[in-house]
Amino acid sequence: MKPSVLVVNCGSSSLKLALFDERENKLASALAERLGTQDAFARIAGDSETIALPAGANHQQALQTLISTLRERELMPDEPVSIGHRVVHGGETFREAVIIDNHVVEAIKDCAGLAPLHNPVNLSGIEATRALFPDVPQIAVFDTAYHQTLAPRAYLYALPESYYRNWHVRRYGFHGISHFFMANETARRLGKTLETTSIISAHLGNGCSITAIRDGLSVDTSMGLTPLEGLIMGTRSGDIDPGLFDYLGTCGIPEREVYNVLNHRSGLLGISGKTNDMRTLCDLADNGHEPSALAIEIFCFRLAKYVGAMMASLHRLDALVFTGGIGENSSRVRSKTLSHLGLLGFDIDAGLNGHHGRLSDGRIDKADSRFPVLVIPTNEELVIAREAARLAAHC
Repeated sequence: MKPSVLVVNCGSSSLKLALFDERENKLASALAERLGTQDAFARIAGDSETIALPAGANHQQALQTLISTLRERELMPDEPVSIGHRVVHGGETFREAVIIDNHVVEAIKDCAGLAPLHNPVNLSGIEATRALFPDVPQIAVFDTAYHQTLAPRAYLYALPESYYRNWHVRRYGFHGISHFFMANETARRLGKTLETTSIISAHLGNGCSITAIRDGLSVDTSMGLTPLEGLIMGTRSGDIDPGLFDYLGTCGIPEREVYNVLNHRSGLLGISGKTNDMRTLCDLADNGHEPSALAIEIFCFRLAKYVGAMMASLHRLDALVFTGGIGENSSRVRSKTLSHLGLLGFDIDAGLNGHHGRLSDGRIDKADSRFPVLVIPTNEELVIAREAARLAAHC
């Protein structure tokens, strides 16, 4: 079987695997969901049959089951040439992908306080694959690393400087792997080099963030110390007045409950009272459900405001790019968002937008639009595979 790179992406309750060959073709992929619950299950892509997991299966159990299944179906060699792991938070320690050793593992643990839902499960995937493949180079690719080029004016909060010095309170940004892919892919499609490409990249899914990329480098981004800051998201509130905590405290609501509400019961779900799924929201809005229509309006208006804000960090704009589940598939969100930005000269073609740019190499703007507008599917797995192959070549 051909040499391959294995990509491991552990979410808070999910696990994704992808296998790439040396030509960057995806050979296989698999997914486990609802981990830690009685309803945990797994599936190989392209197969409707679910794979049984033990009740309450954790990430290590799911990983072992999926790798065994891939081998049984002859979709995976005995050993990949390298393994790449998505790690959510690298703090200020990691500015690029690194080969994993014991020191790297300890540094990832040290960042766990900044991403308590993600770094520990990212480490579970690392520990499991290190046990299964002790001789295979393992590489960590960090969601925060791409944003380490932000200047202090962009990453510091207006707080006493001791908060940054003592406790590392600053904007870190997330979705960096996706935004990095957007920068490279947009440059390719526009016939430019990465170093001469400046874009605004909007990653819109259940989690949402927007990034200003100047000459290939991240210079501003919407997510902050945690993924809660910035745009409205599926269940996260995005920006709020910090005084909300004190005010709701006087109403008898504990701070921890407020925090949980802001992360898990707010955003599109909170406004609509129905769902965090944009497709369902659009259906509900079309059938007269006013809270769902309002959720879409607020989401798009807030996004448009952030597009305008990101322009302050750029000396030119080569393109506005939409990606992520919502960004790639919701023509309504793109159209409604850009309807607020006519003053800036954005103008999109309804037909191209309706086909999500698939008829025009991603382009959905009119010929007389001041700026190009593109829709590009993200590919974080490919970025991780490339980094894993590149660093493993030096082992």
